[in-house]
Amino acid sequence: MHPRLAADLARLPDLLDVTRRQATAFLDGLAERPVVQAVRAPEPVPLPASGAGLQAALQDFATRWEPGLSAGAGPRYLGFVTGGVTPAALAGDWLTAAVDQNPTSSLDAAGQQVEEEAIGWLRDLFGLSAGHQGTFVSGATMSNTVGLAIAREWLGEQLGVSPAEDGVGALGTVRVLSGSPHSSVVKGLSVLGLGRTALVPVPTLPDREAVDPAALERALREADGPCVVVANAGTVNTVDFDDLRAIAALRDRYGFWLHVDAAFGAFAALSPAHAHLVDGLDLADSLCVDLHKWLNVPYDSAVQFTRRRDLQARVFQNAAAYLGPLGDTPDPVHLTPENSRCLRALAAWFTLRAYGREGYREIVERCVACAHTLGEAVGALDGLRLLAPVRLSVVCFTLADAPTTERLAALAGRLADEVFLTPTVYAGVPALRAAFSNWRTTEEDTRLIIRALERAVRELPEPSSR
Repeated sequence: MHPRLAADLARLPDLLDVTRRQATAFLDGLAERPVVQAVRAPEPVPLPASGAGLQAALQDFATRWEPGLSAGAGPRYLGFVTGGVTPAALAGDWLTAAVDQNPTSSLDAAGQQVEEEAIGWLRDLFGLSAGHQGTFVSGATMSNTVGLAIAREWLGEQLGVSPAEDGVGALGTVRVLSGSPHSSVVKGLSVLGLGRTALVPVPTLPDREAVDPAALERALREADGPCVVVANAGTVNTVDFDDLRAIAALRDRYGFWLHVDAAFGAFAALSPAHAHLVDGLDLADSLCVDLHKWLNVPYDSAVQFTRRRDLQARVFQNAAAYLGPLGDTPDPVHLTPENSRCLRALAAWFTLRAYGREGYREIVERCVACAHTLGEAVGALDGLRLLAPVRLSVVCFTLADAPTTERLAALAGRLADEVFLTPTVYAGVPALRAAFSNWRTTEEDTRLIIRALERAVRELPEPSSR
């Protein structure tokens, strides 16, 4: 064994304690740390020939790289619908690396069994029936892509072909209908060979991001052959929800594959006041839920549910003698593009076991309350304009005067020490969005954000008269 490896192995308990202290110091400083750092990247250094050991690497990281890290795990990082990491999820993630399991094969089944229990808990959390079977993937993009891959195979089933065997060309023209699809859906269509132009935009309800059911029915009548409908349970800009029951009723008449993107909107099911927004979620043929958002587990983690695991296995099956047969209950190696991955479920299992339904209901309802508080403040603040009602956990707003991309970027820059907001465009208007999903965020953080916003708006230069 290399001397450095042997020395680190001998000192492993002490070195892990040093790592713990360094991680704890970082987390303890989140509240005071600038939310987004404005520091230059350190100069690159060459790969060391022999290395200096773990403790030296920890010191080098703390000196060169840690100062530039954002407070992404903290309570005022409100961009990208980014959750943090609960204490239990952090413990689960550390153990994930320590036990280093690949849960994709039942030949070594313990990790897979943990995942099955976690999937069952998540199914219960979102009010799904046993007809939905799930598997862990890396994020919403992969969850949507896997769901669309299953939909692609369903389209082939309707036409008497198998895209998995015969190629996507066997399908002919494919139509995917949606009102306000997430960008990952478009990426998934490209990856799957269906093409970005397969997406057919369907009109939304007035001043909404929710699809107009009447317009969707017209599009379905015009469709030539079987098609896919991508519904939204929580859009990115305004957390709008399609009427899932109305869409499912259309499926009964027109016959299509219903994929629901509920990346973070599925968590509305935990709040009695908002559960009606996801009424009909269980009617989906495939379903995307992102876990490194409101479940507050580390990147990367999501779950993909479907009622047609047989089609899923037909797409992703992997034929190799050392993997064993496909069987009636396919291993995860036959269900996603990944042949190998970490025990991704462990962080989710730990945090669900530690805090349960009531713990997550409290997180969701607190985040929603914070979003409403900020939305009310934005609506009352001279110089800002709320672009949509706060339906759940996102506040979408712009400048009342000259809302250009440049002026909004300047406003976001003035806020960067206190809060991180991401830019967007809503109804053709450049805007900013604040997405509440972090378990640490409190009303006190929201009041701090409001004060920072008031100050930044006052100090923002007047628009040019040119």
